Amino acid sequence: MKTDTLFYRIFLDFPEAFFELVGLPITETANYQFTSREVKQLSFRLDGLFYPQPEDPDKPFYLVEVQFQPDNDLYYRIFAELGLFLRQYQPICPWYVVIIYPNRSIERRVNSHFEDFLNLSRVKIIYLNEIESESNSLGLGLLRIIIESEELAIKQAKLLVNQVKQQLTDETIKQNFLDLLQLIIVYKLPTKSREEIEAMFELKDFQQTRFYQDVKAEGKAEGKAEGKAEGEISVILRLLKRKFTKINPESEQKIRELSIEELENLGEALLDFESEIDLRSWLGL
Repeated sequence: MKTDTLFYRIFLDFPEAFFELVGLPITETANYQFTSREVKQLSFRLDGLFYPQPEDPDKPFYLVEVQFQPDNDLYYRIFAELGLFLRQYQPICPWYVVIIYPNRSIERRVNSHFEDFLNLSRVKIIYLNEIESESNSLGLGLLRIIIESEELAIKQAKLLVNQVKQQLTDETIKQNFLDLLQLIIVYKLPTKSREEIEAMFELKDFQQTRFYQDVKAEGKAEGKAEGKAEGEISVILRLLKRKFTKINPESEQKIRELSIEELENLGEALLDFESEIDLRSWLGL
């Protein structure tokens, strides 16, 4: 699964993480919907968009870009897309741009063109390795795990499990958070088997998550297939089942036959699927 896709899943399921990241109260979560918007004229889609609820038109919208690879064209692209979006939709709410890097070395600036833009108060650039995560911040802790080393990620994940038990009383929110945490661990440790990942944590912490149940069911059907492909397939099927409730057996079998590269492409594409018809079309069925 590509890193930006993972971030967008976190923002969709636990949007509090985004508002903590940009320094806003997590109560703002109730005022926004994380969505995507197509710019029809050029057929491209803004995947990361926190848009205010209809009853809060005065609040700003946030265009979010996650960038984990060097890209000399990023600022050309994001400001061009913002301009086209404003022209097509002409929203009454103000705009903000949030760009998330793992560290400063990934960023590529063309100072003569964009320095003034990047100094605007409406543009916020975040380097995850420079964020000082408060010890009780679940959202920031979740995001920081993505950039940590394997050893530190496991250590911090265990601490987050304990924090979740202490801070979250709503069982649905708690299980959603643990579900995301387990998804990140699978992403961070693609070569570890299911048994190895389970051994790192107390099994009872994860055994009720949707992700665990999906993987458990897939394990019975698939035997002991190991490696990165197993993790990718488990994640993709889990996300699709959450999106469409169930998947046609023919589609599921086709997904299991995809290569790693094709699975990663599907993980990015599924954010735009509106029905299983879109999935079947993507799979060529």
